[in-house]
Amino acid sequence: MEKDLRIIFMGTPEFAVAPLESLLKNGWNVVAVITAVDKPQGRGRKAKPSPVKDFAQRHDIPVLQPPNLKNESFLAELKSYRADLQVVVAFRMLPELVWSMPPKGTFNLHASLLPDYRGAAPINWVLINGETKTGVTTFLLQQEIDTGNILFQEEEPIHPDDNVGSLYERLMQRGANLVVKTVEAIATDNVRPQKQDHSKALHPAPKIYRETCEIDWSKSAAAIHHLVRGLSPYPGARCILNGKSCKVLRTEVLDHEPAGLNLGEYKTDNKSYIHFQTGNGALSILELQLEGKRKMEVQDYLRGNSLS
Repeated sequence: MEKDLRIIFMGTPEFAVAPLESLLKNGWNVVAVITAVDKPQGRGRKAKPSPVKDFAQRHDIPVLQPPNLKNESFLAELKSYRADLQVVVAFRMLPELVWSMPPKGTFNLHASLLPDYRGAAPINWVLINGETKTGVTTFLLQQEIDTGNILFQEEEPIHPDDNVGSLYERLMQRGANLVVKTVEAIATDNVRPQKQDHSKALHPAPKIYRETCEIDWSKSAAAIHHLVRGLSPYPGARCILNGKSCKVLRTEVLDHEPAGLNLGEYKTDNKSYIHFQTGNGALSILELQLEGKRKMEVQDYLRGNSLS
C-alpha cells in the first residue's frame, strides 16, 4: 500500500503545522516528528513546546528534539524508525547524514518560487520588494541551502493590501496541499526532479534583523510602504514618533505631498492623520503600536497623544 510509506516530518513553527495536519488527514503514515527543543518564553521564562511538538503530542506521534543533529544516539534513534521519506518544513539546516538517510530522500517546502528568494524570510522579502506574485516550492535537499532539484511549484498572487500575516496564511495552506501532492507523487514514483536555474536566483531572502526594520525616510513612499507590509504584523517597521519608538503596521502612499515639510518631518491635524515626507512622495500612517502598548488606528493614537 502506498500510504504505508513511513514518513518522518521535521518542522517547528505554526507554518509547519498545516502540512503535518494535511498529511495525517490524507491518511499518510507519519511515524515520528523532529522539532526544536522547548524554549523559555514569556515573563516567567517557562519552557514552551514548538507548535509542531504541541500538535504531534495531541495526535500521539513520537517527538524527537535533538540539540545536535549529528549526535550518534540521535542518528541511531532516527535510523530505528526506518523512514522511507523525510519531509522538512521550516526547520534548520540538516547534515547530509540526516537528509541522505531515507531511501526515497528528503524534501523541503519553501515559501517562494525557487530559485528566487532563497533564505530564511521569503514571505517578508517578496513584500518588501513590492512583488506581485510568489508561491511555494517543494525540492529535494542537497548540501547548499535551498538549491536542490525542484519537485513541484505553485504560484500565489500577492494582493496590494497583503501583509506578512495575510500572505503567510495563504502560503501555509497552499504549501500544505503541495506537500501532500509531493508525497503522493514520490510514493507512486511519479516525480521528475528539475535542476534549479541559478541565473533566476535574483533576490536573497535573509533573516530579518532589527536594523532591517528601521524606516529610512530618505527612501520613496512606495518603498517604505512595502517595507511596512513586509514586516506587519511582526516584527514591525520602526520609527521614532514624538520621541518614542513605535511600530508602523499599516500605511498608505499619498497622491500629493504636504507643503513645507523637509525629509522625515510629519504633518498632523491631531485628529485623523499623520503624513510623513519621504525621499519621494508622502506617506500616511494608518495603524501603529507604541512599545508595550496595543496596536491602534492612527485616530485612536491621536486621541491620547498630541503631536506638535
